[in-house]
Amino acid sequence: MDVIKAITGRRSIRQYKGDPIEDGDLAEVLEAVRWAPSWANTQSWEIIIVKDPEAKRKLAGTLPAGNPACSSFNEAPVVIVACARRGKAGYFKGAAVTDKGDWYMFDVALAMQNLTLAAYARGLGTVLVGFFDAKKVAHLLNIPEDVAVVAMTPLGYPGREAKPTPRKALHDFVSYDTFGCR
Repeated sequence: MDVIKAITGRRSIRQYKGDPIEDGDLAEVLEAVRWAPSWANTQSWEIIIVKDPEAKRKLAGTLPAGNPACSSFNEAPVVIVACARRGKAGYFKGAAVTDKGDWYMFDVALAMQNLTLAAYARGLGTVLVGFFDAKKVAHLLNIPEDVAVVAMTPLGYPGREAKPTPRKALHDFVSYDTFGCR
């Protein structure tokens, strides 16, 4: 699939069929993560594939009540939990080298973008979830202290087609030469 078609066609999916994901499709989605760019090629991400129904139910319980993604954690055959090793990305000789500190959020975001686009290209749906209790997720999945839980997404075949959401026009956010010069 053309990358622009994947970027413009991908949608946040919150309803899933219960059909299992083919091993080859899951492997390809994970391969897309492997090739994501990262700070100095640190590849600080850690990915946890959750298929156990009870574990998925518990992960759904870490989202706030009323979050529309809650039910999708139980419907989708897989929930992916994206984590990162702290203190690797954005560091040089043990010290953070930018005013942004640890760079792992950027690296995991790039990895998740690759994952969501690869999933869409394989006919799979995702919805990136960031509003949850990360400490509870870490406890449930035995994640060590030096690893941050960053994002989660259900992964599965869409239960229904999602409509595109409105986007800003380029002139609303693109400046030339100096900020605000539209």
